[in-house]
Amino acid sequence: MKNSLLLVIAMLCLHTMWGQTLSKQAEISVLTIGPGPALNDAFGHNAFRIKDRANDLDVTFDYGRFPFNEPGFYLNFALGKLNYSIGKSNFKEVKEFYTWQNRRIEEQVLNLTPQQKQTLFNYLLNNNKPQNRAYQYDFFYDNCATKMRDVLKIVLKDSLIFNTPSTLKPHTFRSLIREKVPTNTWGSLGIDIALGSLIDQAIVPENYMFLPEYIHTFFSNAKVGSKALVVSKETLYTPKPQAKSSGFLWSPYAVFGFISIVILWLTYADFKNQKRQKTLDILLLTTTTFVGILVLFLWFGTDHQATAYNYNLLWAFPLNGLLAWQLVRNRPKAWVIPFLKFLVIMLVLMVFHWVVGVQNFAYALLPLVIALAVRYVYLIQFFSKINLKVKD
Repeated sequence: MKNSLLLVIAMLCLHTMWGQTLSKQAEISVLTIGPGPALNDAFGHNAFRIKDRANDLDVTFDYGRFPFNEPGFYLNFALGKLNYSIGKSNFKEVKEFYTWQNRRIEEQVLNLTPQQKQTLFNYLLNNNKPQNRAYQYDFFYDNCATKMRDVLKIVLKDSLIFNTPSTLKPHTFRSLIREKVPTNTWGSLGIDIALGSLIDQAIVPENYMFLPEYIHTFFSNAKVGSKALVVSKETLYTPKPQAKSSGFLWSPYAVFGFISIVILWLTYADFKNQKRQKTLDILLLTTTTFVGILVLFLWFGTDHQATAYNYNLLWAFPLNGLLAWQLVRNRPKAWVIPFLKFLVIMLVLMVFHWVVGVQNFAYALLPLVIALAVRYVYLIQFFSKINLKVKD
């Protein structure tokens, strides 16, 4: 009797320590959620699903929780110090939520032994404890998708082998982003301005798994030892077709195209009349100054790796404010001419970086760059004539 009581107590202690023992019929799968309409949903999502009917268990664990309502959220996000965390949910509620959002839900059942399933389940339970939940988020290297890969690596160790899919095409981080966020959107424009040249380098196959879609692709080709990692797969929800509004009139291409036409038209009018629109010059130089300061801050003032070596500074030069201060005057100092020549050279260098592939810039910026170049060249000609008159 005494030994039986001790055995029950020991089993209860183990249950408390590990949370729950899975039955032999338990399944662990990876869910891949398709993209949603918002920018933060555009890349999709991943989660582990633990299903064990014998224990009336059907839950998911995902690494996409972030403290949106906490003080300092936006500052931490800007500084690259934002903590994400793991979260546990009821699968039924998860499915209902993404079905309501009309987002594709795909499931891959993992080909694991009962011991591997239990080890993975125990890891997720332990990771979900308050003291273990948080991790420092990195969009490319440590996010809700890469966690699927990294957790399995920890649990399965060297037995997990990722094979490169035969259909995989060469990509950079930026080109993969553009697959999910169309270039003629404000989200894509913001990404292309904020992120630097490091994301234009060719990446190794494993790095594709920063996107949930490629978690699904690579897992389908992976092996555990000599057997396939995925034993079966199923589409749990197929999104219904929805009409899409183009919204072209308010898109970056249209807006920047219109702004560029206005700049060129006003410059042509100035050329004909040999005058100068001070307001236009101040507005252009002030705007490029603020954008340049933002780019410089993201490069040197944050922990974001992807914002370094950002050559958007070639068109958005932070010291343009000094030139704007001079151009308020009717007769600015003589150094404005070499400064303007320097800005033209910078624009030429930007195009060179673009052509040779050092950094890909937002396509919507092209008409603006042309308009800025024309404006700067006109101002060089305009101030050169003023200087000649003064000398006479």
